[in-house]
Amino acid sequence: MINRQIEVKAEHFTPVHTHVEDAEVNGTPALRVVKTDKIPVPDENTYAKLKDLSFHNGCIEIKMLSRLLPDAPAHARGFIGIVFRANDADSEFESFYVRPTNGRQCEDPVRKAHGCQYFSYPGYIFSYFREFGITAFEAPVDVALDEWITLKAVIEEDHAAFYLNGAEQPVLVVEHMKHGPDARGSVGIFVDIGTEAFVSALQVTCTDS
Repeated sequence: MINRQIEVKAEHFTPVHTHVEDAEVNGTPALRVVKTDKIPVPDENTYAKLKDLSFHNGCIEIKMLSRLLPDAPAHARGFIGIVFRANDADSEFESFYVRPTNGRQCEDPVRKAHGCQYFSYPGYIFSYFREFGITAFEAPVDVALDEWITLKAVIEEDHAAFYLNGAEQPVLVVEHMKHGPDARGSVGIFVDIGTEAFVSALQVTCTDS
């Protein structure tokens, strides 16, 4: 087992269609990640990827916060989360993110049901699931913008369980991830349209190598 406590500094990450910089949130040092030059559609390869890591099975724990940018479009949701098993070409990965504006303060029951999302790039993004009425990869979340959220992802072969804010029960379980049990790659910080993402802590535990 390899337990890696990441120093959350820009120098340790490769920006993938994002801008990455060291910052602070109310005095707390953090890494800031903002989507840059990708086309304005969601669930693309827009993340900051951790350098020199190969992850297969294990646990990813992250402390994160998101805000809407001043020019955020109406459909922006404060999208923030993780990617994992990202290949070297950044053309395949698994991902989980939350939509904070669909969380605690949202009064629309339809939006509230879409509080978090698993997707698998490139073939299985949220628009694919919505088109075919697949609801198993989304769930409500008790989070909001501009607050620190702790996310724990437990990954084993093609099974994933995602936990928020220390809850004993996962907010979402994925039984069969789309890239299968043998996929391997790096870990990253996902950000999407109209959002500035901040991360103050990141720990990756690899249970195999």
